[in-house]
Amino acid sequence: MSASEDTPTSPGPLVIGAQGSFAAGGTVVITPGVFDPVNPTDPAGQTLHGDHVRVSYQIPADALALPLVLWHGYGVDGTCWDTTPDGREGFRDIFLRRRRAVYILDQPRRGAAAKTTVAAEVTTATMEQMWYTQFRFGVWPGFFPGGQFPADPAAVEQFFRSMVPDTGPIDTEVIVSGVSAAFDRIGPSVMVMHSHAGGFAWLTAIRNRNVKAVIGLEPGSGFVFPEGEVPPPTDSGTGPLAGVPIPVDDFEQLTCIPIVLYYGDNIPTERHEVAGLDNWRVRWQMAGAFVDTINLHGGDAKLVSLPEIGITGNSHFAFADLNNRQIADQLSQFLTEKRLDEGTVSNKPDPRGSDE
Repeated sequence: MSASEDTPTSPGPLVIGAQGSFAAGGTVVITPGVFDPVNPTDPAGQTLHGDHVRVSYQIPADALALPLVLWHGYGVDGTCWDTTPDGREGFRDIFLRRRRAVYILDQPRRGAAAKTTVAAEVTTATMEQMWYTQFRFGVWPGFFPGGQFPADPAAVEQFFRSMVPDTGPIDTEVIVSGVSAAFDRIGPSVMVMHSHAGGFAWLTAIRNRNVKAVIGLEPGSGFVFPEGEVPPPTDSGTGPLAGVPIPVDDFEQLTCIPIVLYYGDNIPTERHEVAGLDNWRVRWQMAGAFVDTINLHGGDAKLVSLPEIGITGNSHFAFADLNNRQIADQLSQFLTEKRLDEGTVSNKPDPRGSDE
């Protein structure tokens, strides 16, 4: 669907053929013994289900063939794809209007998937101004000139209140296995991931062939490389960034699907005294090395600097910025170019999950 078919000023009703939610993956902890209903606080014989992914979905009545699976970054959960902090439509509704089924996940130990089998301390440290700067809204308390993040105190208030803690330790295998289980149930689809999801996303795409393409919005860490081809670590104000070596056969799985990475504005090209900004200098560089390596191995990967193509002012949360429809247009163009929007699908998924 072209941008002209969107009606941002008066979007009108959405026609949804199916919607719902489910959990995927996870583990079960069982305390030995026999449950005694007379003493219900005794853990003997009782279970704890945790470490799963939680997925909510909506499917338009005339959905195109491949759904989008939206995967949040660090410090937020799946609600980041819903309404923007200043009340506009987010990527969920924008792409529903473009006939794309949308599955939004909360990764294990976060948000609606907070039930964990391993406890972690939930910090109450006052750190929001650090994240404001690292997410490139500006350098607190200012906004970048021409910035696209809504410069309304109420929007900043809403953003801070949308941030969520982890309830358990970040564990790569727990996250990847949980998200892969979600793709098993959803079926062939396009992964749209943000920020900290990046490293887990590559491992999920390697593991699960239902990932038919990956769209990355400023992936920040966990860039994988074939063993023996890992670039040297690069230092930044927030510490060193290193690539992750994996077997070449695994890496070459990423050459079988189209990949595009988008990065926004105000990323320094030289060492910057503000650590939260310098952080993105090295991540942009590592993303370039990652894309180059995929293409060297015969893949189809592209790195896009939004300001270099004339889209300026975007923060780390481009999908919530004032021009988020323009960003969505870039994704729609990619989906069309890679023939990922052909055909239609049923709007009645099997409630038991995958047929495989």
